[in-house]
Parts: sequence; C-alpha cells; structure tokens
Amino acid sequence: MYKNPSLIAVILWIALIFYLSHQPATMSNELSTGITEVIVKTVEKVIPNMDFDIRGFNHIVRKNAHFFAYLVLGLLVINALRRSELYGYRSIGLALLICVIYAISDEVHQLFIPGRSGEIRDVLIDSTGASVGIGVYLMIDWMKYRNIR
Repeated sequence: MYKNPSLIAVILWIALIFYLSHQPATMSNELSTGITEVIVKTVEKVIPNMDFDIRGFNHIVRKNAHFFAYLVLGLLVINALRRSELYGYRSIGLALLICVIYAISDEVHQLFIPGRSGEIRDVLIDSTGASVGIGVYLMIDWMKYRNIR
C-alpha cells in the first residue's frame, strides 16, 4: 500500500490539467463555450432580459478555469508536502515553486498544441490561484490547530 495517497491526488490533478491543456483550441473552446452557455442560461432564468457579452464572458470563464485549477493544485501540493512531514516556510515555498514551475511548463506545452498559445498572463493567473489555494490550506490548518488548543 502506498504511504502517501495525497501525492497520488497531486499526480492525478496534474494529469487532468495536462489533458485539458493538450486539447486543440477548437476542443478547448467548445468545452468553455458549453460551460459559458450553462451559466448564461442559469442567469437568464434569474434575471430575464439581461444583456450578456457572451464572448467576453467566455474569456472570463476560461481565465477563471486557470485560477481554480491551480487553486486546487496549490491545496493538493501543500497538503502532500505537509503529510510528508515538511512544514514551515519550506513547505510553503516548495509548494508554490512546484505550482509555478508546472504552470510555466503547461504554457510551454501549449505552444505545441494546434491553435493554442503559451501566455505569461496565464502563468500569473495560475500562480495567483496556487497562492490562494496554499493560503486557504494554511488558514484551515491554523483554524484546526487553534481549536485543538
């Protein structure tokens, strides 16, 4: 039996990000457009006659997907490091470094996918998401520690 299932969660999440990044632009756009349409239809039920810029909103959905994918990655990586008994600033710095390096490699990977591009802006969005994920983990950990005492 493997001793660190949280590391398996990190690897699976990285594989999911890689899979989504490996899709050609047309497939990726179809996925995000489908998600955008579901959101728009839901909002229109609540607020009928609302005028939506669907292209602009689709762009926001795509960038938020980056943010939240890496937020989850940050949570998973810091958790795996902590469960491997690496604590303090070292775990925080290493978790962020792993996420940023993966974000950079993901954007480089996209340079080789038809219709996709690698963007520094996406690395910044990914890194921000990872930082927030790490921060959320640390806040929850701090609250648990505080309640135990």
